[in-house]
Amino acid sequence: MDGLAGTKAYLGLVPTDDGSRWQLPLRTELMTAGGFLYGGAGLAAAIAAMELSTERPVVWATAQYVSFARMPATLHVDVHVSAHGKHTTQARCVVRDGDEEILVTLATLGRKDLPVGGTWARMPDVRHWSETRSYVPEPVVGTVHEALDMRLVHGVSRRQIIRGRTDRRDPSGRTAYWLRIPGGRKVPDAADLAMVGDVVPSAFANVTGAPITGNSLDNTIRTAHLVETEWVLADVQVHAILDGFGYGRAHLWAEDGTLLGTASQSSVVRTPPA
Repeated sequence: MDGLAGTKAYLGLVPTDDGSRWQLPLRTELMTAGGFLYGGAGLAAAIAAMELSTERPVVWATAQYVSFARMPATLHVDVHVSAHGKHTTQARCVVRDGDEEILVTLATLGRKDLPVGGTWARMPDVRHWSETRSYVPEPVVGTVHEALDMRLVHGVSRRQIIRGRTDRRDPSGRTAYWLRIPGGRKVPDAADLAMVGDVVPSAFANVTGAPITGNSLDNTIRTAHLVETEWVLADVQVHAILDGFGYGRAHLWAEDGTLLGTASQSSVVRTPPA
């Protein structure tokens, strides 16, 4: 694992004698304040294992979250290559705690140079991260949330609603957050985007005015133009909250306005304790 940076180093994946099998020892820095593996970290671990096993970068990856993982545990991360071509590899990765599946990930890896391309999405006009301040409440100190240092720059938070500080809701369905890539400034990879892209459920309170959030059922990461950055702006658009489930996407922007990629999620809606 020498030479790894950012999320790949932060995860602490351990190689085995089999190049397609890895281990993920769970520790507090990968867990949520609720004491279970952060969904973005689970997807990031699967992405990292597939990239390291195939020596190709992820184009897109999608995870189905099957169960929760809690400490103490060492998860097994198994990569299976379904097809390996000149430019692309099709692979899947299963993350298990013993015999119990935690998440299953499908991915395409590779790159193909073409003379055409572009970006048509536009970064929202919000405060730069340097104009915000860090707020890490006691329950999340030492967890993955402290490392990500999420800072709300458009919308209202669930905490504000719970404390009665606002009764506003955003009818546009938009919310925006700055998040820090674990390990500091670098050219991010898909694993980094998975860590900072697990944000759609955080926007549910803003668009409804109700103190709700969600547990991810799935998460899909698609990479775009990867450039050096330390902070990523997640521009979240909630599409719908119906029948107890919520859906949306997030555009992920570098500090200089480059579109790094997108994340999309489905979640079961929860009303957690205040």
